[in-house]
Amino acid sequence: MPGVSVGAVSHYRETAPVGGPPGQQSFLNGVCLIDTDLPPHKVLEILTAIEKTLHRERTERWAARTIDLDLLLYDDVMIDTPDLTIPHPRMATRRFVLEPAAEIAGDLIFPPTACTVRDLLNNISEPHPLIAVVGVPGSGASEVASVVADAVMGRPLHAPAALPTADGGPRASLARWRQTLAAWSAPLDRHHWRDEGVATIADYWCDGLVAAAAEELDADELDDLRADTAAVAARSVTPCVVIMLVADSAAIEERIAFRSHRSHDHTDVFADLAAAALVCDRSGDRVAPLLRLQERLLRRLRSTGDRAPKAVITIAASDLSQAALESTAAVEAML
Repeated sequence: MPGVSVGAVSHYRETAPVGGPPGQQSFLNGVCLIDTDLPPHKVLEILTAIEKTLHRERTERWAARTIDLDLLLYDDVMIDTPDLTIPHPRMATRRFVLEPAAEIAGDLIFPPTACTVRDLLNNISEPHPLIAVVGVPGSGASEVASVVADAVMGRPLHAPAALPTADGGPRASLARWRQTLAAWSAPLDRHHWRDEGVATIADYWCDGLVAAAAEELDADELDDLRADTAAVAARSVTPCVVIMLVADSAAIEERIAFRSHRSHDHTDVFADLAAAALVCDRSGDRVAPLLRLQERLLRRLRSTGDRAPKAVITIAASDLSQAALESTAAVEAML
């Protein structure tokens, strides 16, 4: 195409289909490196034109197709628009993308985490990876994590303790937060790490405690908890991938109502909402504080600090069945 020159093309790899309808044949995957002066949206237009020329049909998501051209990276540019997201939002956990990409362009930088493509491949190549499925109370993180662990024959790891509650007082003490951190970190201690199954699928992330405590502790206490969390991380297994379930206000309201009406049914569905009083506005608003917590978690996951995971996937949590399917596909693609 005019304005584009191909610099390198990887070997093609035949891979098992991930997600989509059952019974599909293997897919053929490869990566190419191009040089161009065209802007990202123009490159996307060219890729779409090639797909149309080769009779690409868009029917069911992740179904078999003649060709599928994705724009993975464009220098160090980051774009998030309805029609184009760069880097590709799923590339950091897709082995069928990272292996050919590392073959021809392993030193390219993945801007969100400032690591290389080769680093991303190494990140998902741990012998027994820890994958965290997280979200605010009511997001369905625990439920989705259980589905994923079962689907990939992984070891489920549920939060050993609930988020601290006020116990009738205005807020939980720093000591209570430290107790929760100790409980959460104990199963992650490197010296006692269990590597049963192909991976461990946890429904919590220790750094999430700091985000949850941000509106409950004063500045000095929060700094102390942040330091404790850093010390714990130094001796713990940390997630190589974090899947963040993002819920909208309507979904959270609906699940709070469900939990309230089911309080005597002994169901564990959305049981984490029992701790939602922790982040309840003094005015009684139960949704706004959870949305603020969700934003704090997203900001932490998008940071490039020492403990920030190299691979983060955000998945809409309004439809839990769909969220479970997408989360499972994401994990299957990395294993």
